[in-house]
Amino acid sequence: MVGRIPVMNVMPVVDLGRLPAKATVDEPFPVSASVFREGHDKLGAEVVLTDPTGTRRAPVRMVKHEEVPDRYDAWVTPDAPGAWTFEVQAWSDPIATWQHAAGIKVPAEIDVELMFTEGRLLLERVQADLPRTDRSAHELVAGAIAACTDTARPAAARLAVLQSPDLEALLLAHPLRELVTVEGPYPAYADRTRALFGSWYEFFPRSEGATRDPQTGAVTSGTFVTAAKRLDAVAEMGFDVLYLPPIHPIGEVNRKGPNNTLTPGPDDPGSPWAIGSKDGGHDAIHPDLGTIDDFDAFVARARELDIEVALDLALQCAPDHPWVTSHPEWFTTRADGTIAYAENPPKKYQDIYPVNFDNDPTGICREVLRVVRHWMSHGVRIFRVDNPHTKPLAFWEWLLKEIRRTDPDVLFLSEAFTRPAMMHGLGAVGYHQSYTYFTWRTAKWEIEEYLLEVSHESDHLMRPNFFVNTPDILHGFLQYGGPAAFKIRAVVAATGSPSWGVYAGYELYEHVAVKPGSEEYLDSEKYQIRIRDWDGAAAEGRTLAPYLTRLNEVRRQHPALQQLRNVTVHSTDDENVLCFSKQTTGADGRPEDLVIVVVNLDPHAARETMVHLDLPALGLGYGDSLVVHDEITGADWSWSQHNYVRLDPYDEPAHVLSVRRTA
Repeated sequence: MVGRIPVMNVMPVVDLGRLPAKATVDEPFPVSASVFREGHDKLGAEVVLTDPTGTRRAPVRMVKHEEVPDRYDAWVTPDAPGAWTFEVQAWSDPIATWQHAAGIKVPAEIDVELMFTEGRLLLERVQADLPRTDRSAHELVAGAIAACTDTARPAAARLAVLQSPDLEALLLAHPLRELVTVEGPYPAYADRTRALFGSWYEFFPRSEGATRDPQTGAVTSGTFVTAAKRLDAVAEMGFDVLYLPPIHPIGEVNRKGPNNTLTPGPDDPGSPWAIGSKDGGHDAIHPDLGTIDDFDAFVARARELDIEVALDLALQCAPDHPWVTSHPEWFTTRADGTIAYAENPPKKYQDIYPVNFDNDPTGICREVLRVVRHWMSHGVRIFRVDNPHTKPLAFWEWLLKEIRRTDPDVLFLSEAFTRPAMMHGLGAVGYHQSYTYFTWRTAKWEIEEYLLEVSHESDHLMRPNFFVNTPDILHGFLQYGGPAAFKIRAVVAATGSPSWGVYAGYELYEHVAVKPGSEEYLDSEKYQIRIRDWDGAAAEGRTLAPYLTRLNEVRRQHPALQQLRNVTVHSTDDENVLCFSKQTTGADGRPEDLVIVVVNLDPHAARETMVHLDLPALGLGYGDSLVVHDEITGADWSWSQHNYVRLDPYDEPAHVLSVRRTA
């Protein structure tokens, strides 16, 4: 039922309040609502948070939206992990109503003494509610009451006392609330910081430390022991999450050969996503990688370097997975009696059987939960989930709720490049992060729209992770853009999203596709072991690693880059030059930490243009000046609303500017 003071269209609300909105510890999130009433009397509104212990926090006053009539907004910040709620309270505001009327009537000499009498009565009510110990507040209100009754003074002087900034601030902090209406509570869940902020690196353990016999050309797989030696380099680049593709036994039936061929040789290792063989299934480790003790040691070494290991969760099976024999009902049987393999026409995955969740859903749920808890017991607290959009949403809601119930620190990343409704749905039911369309957003207008979408439109549903490449995705921009393209995409990803990711080889500018028009890598690591000469590339300066290191350093130094909902897009005069900023603000609304990013999106030519900053959106005035420091090159400049920029991609395609001072 609509309240006496209507409060409608509250946001963020997910699935009518059945599911919690996304929140993160110490990250502000916006609450908004349409609040209005009949007639012309004034009203007020505020947001009240309730923390996971059931303690109600101090209310946060909502302010009118500058552009949308009757829309009120406030920013609130959860400071502890767990299940929070928020409610919007609205009320009739007799003080504001009187202030508005007195400001019109008293100067016009209409009902002057009546207005002052009404003002006195309201102020006496305020005075009665003030804390007894707040002497300055009592003195301020007493002076205002005296002005209301001092008929010897001019009306304008008396009104001036009642309109003083100090009194208005006090009355704003101690409103008289009548006809209070409460809408809510609505749920929000605050996850740990890693759910929002992190730098991801992906590598295949079997490639790290692999060797090739110079005589025969035979390749020996890397192991967890050899891969652990690569962890130091990952940490030195500033990555704090290491994602491992599946580490389980690989099927032998219908095994794929190099470049996804159907004719593997006897020594071809196959795709790690074809999970399961005579050596075990989803709870086993490929014998070539080592033992469970080796895995535990790998995770422990990563932890020493402040790296969290994220493990792939791919709910699919090779034809020789133990589940195929023990639970054939978990798969789809075709009319000819064969089990259906995975297809995404025109792609065919003959080495993979999808799981059919319509057959024995209880048994499948129980087994998947067991597998996840098995790896949790071995130190895995992050899972990257392969193709979750091909499994029922109800299953994911159940699984993620079960894990959150006992282990709320465990995080799940959704690898779902699919329709927006499904991507948002996966986020809504509990996924902590999501792969995005970022890889395919390369034009200025596309990036601008997408930055605003993920930071302001879908932020209550899903958190983005901007991966610049994956073993499956080598965008044409990287194939043909040269080294500058790799810098450009890294800068936009690392500054545009609190979480971003890099697949190994990116720092070596790997860019050759299997064929024109394809996004598949030539000699894809999905189907073969790839031996990279990391040391040789570093010695010859053929690596982007120092650049990635600097980007991750800047991210850690600037809190503004660690949040999602603080993006402002600024205009430029060149369709190839992108400008956006991220900031944290103080109590006065002015920036505490402000980072401005300007990127030349053309990897082939220098661009010069004017950059026009939206200073009011940053809490600054049009006449304010800024002292900016380029975090990449170390240069310093004085900036204002309009600024000339020239960026040469063969030198440095981007400015990442921290604002040192404003005036």
